[in-house]
Amino acid sequence: MISLHHTHKPNPNQCTSLVVQNVNAPLPLVWSVLRRFDQPQAYKKLVKKCTMLTGTGGVGSVREVAMVSGMPGKISRERLDQLDEENHVMIYTVIEGDQRLENYQSTTTVHEEDGGGGGAVVMESYVVDVPEGNSEEETRIFADTVLGCHLRYLAALSEKLA
Repeated sequence: MISLHHTHKPNPNQCTSLVVQNVNAPLPLVWSVLRRFDQPQAYKKLVKKCTMLTGTGGVGSVREVAMVSGMPGKISRERLDQLDEENHVMIYTVIEGDQRLENYQSTTTVHEEDGGGGGAVVMESYVVDVPEGNSEEETRIFADTVLGCHLRYLAALSEKLA
């Protein structure tokens, strides 16, 4: 799955990374929360509000996400590019906004935990432009920190619901 969905070829001014989160909850439950493009605030605690601009959460839908105070940006407009229910894959792209994640594209997959323990593994990778004045490492640390927070919240919510 990593080579199929999480191998990116960034341009020279971009960086990429992969964040993995184990979840002690069944895959269908985790996917049911994560797949809701229209409700990212359910598990992304850095999101204050989500407004659907076009569509209802299916492929091609565009959402406007308002961030909580203290984040480097306030608004992000994002398009859902792929939602594969069978393979548990979601890809979205930031198409506009005032945050620092220019040309950000996220790929998220959910897998059953190895060993038959009934849990799930969430993998989220991205490719993003490195802002002028920042290094690849600084950009990756920022994006990985935000992404890690979101995935930990997803795990906590899913485990509570389980």
